[in-house]
Amino acid sequence: MKPFEYERAETPAAAAASAVSHPGAKFIAGGTNLLDLMKLGIEEPAYLIDVNGLKLDAIETDGDGVRIGALVRNTDLAADARIRRDYPLLSRALLAGASGQLRNKATTAGNLLQRTRCPYFYDTNQPCNKRLPGSGCAAIGGASRQHAIVGVSKACIATHPSDMAVAMRALDATVETVKPDGSKRRIPIADFHTLPGNTPHIETVLERGELITAVTLPKPIGGTQLYHKVRDRSSYAFALVSIALIAQPDGTGRVAVGGIAHKPWRVDAADAELPKGAKAASARLLAGAQTTHDNAYKVTLTERALAATLAEAKERKA
Repeated sequence: MKPFEYERAETPAAAAASAVSHPGAKFIAGGTNLLDLMKLGIEEPAYLIDVNGLKLDAIETDGDGVRIGALVRNTDLAADARIRRDYPLLSRALLAGASGQLRNKATTAGNLLQRTRCPYFYDTNQPCNKRLPGSGCAAIGGASRQHAIVGVSKACIATHPSDMAVAMRALDATVETVKPDGSKRRIPIADFHTLPGNTPHIETVLERGELITAVTLPKPIGGTQLYHKVRDRSSYAFALVSIALIAQPDGTGRVAVGGIAHKPWRVDAADAELPKGAKAASARLLAGAQTTHDNAYKVTLTERALAATLAEAKERKA
């Protein structure tokens, strides 16, 4: 690990201003992803800004919805009575992620900002456009069983690893931020993460120095809310495919999918097809899919996982 300078931020605006004034600065809270990347030499921040002292750890009523501070730990968010009652999808997704120890440290903002778990990204001996722009993508033509099948590009086929973000996408969350000049911004979760294109190293729309301060959830929409995660082992594994489903009594609903794209994947046209069943909705979700020999199974797996989740929702409503 390379030497770095360290600062404890006193306010969100001061943290953002400091980040933009120090080249190579990074914010640190739980550190469950950043510290691993620093040890491997993938992230080499020259300046770390500790935001743990900021008062951003509350879960509060926000109009008809809920405002979740950026520093709320995953364990606390999953266990909150309001979240379990009104947004059970989010609680289920959080509990499906990582381990209890990691959830005790991981924060809401940090979860959204997780970097891919692509093995080629983690192997500094391999070319990776996400790690070193312009170096190539070893996953394309390599072992790609865990990689993306939609929204991919010739530069990157990595997936986003967060379970929480998939639930947030289904719930139409909004990300609140503060910029270095003190101004604030609200970013719909649909627009927050980016597709790889020719710049896979750019993973969100955040500007340099911009700090996440909260995530807000709109008024609860009810329905049967389920999170179905398909993975290689029953715990402490990232999704091959995950389904975040909100099913309403009239057959309508919302679906977001994890493990198949560079960002949590939701298609409005797929939501409209849910009353017709998993096959119709999956066809919309996976329109234009670009698979490899290794990950083509994800097309079938997505449809079957969605069918199983829809069937469970129907049983619960019965």
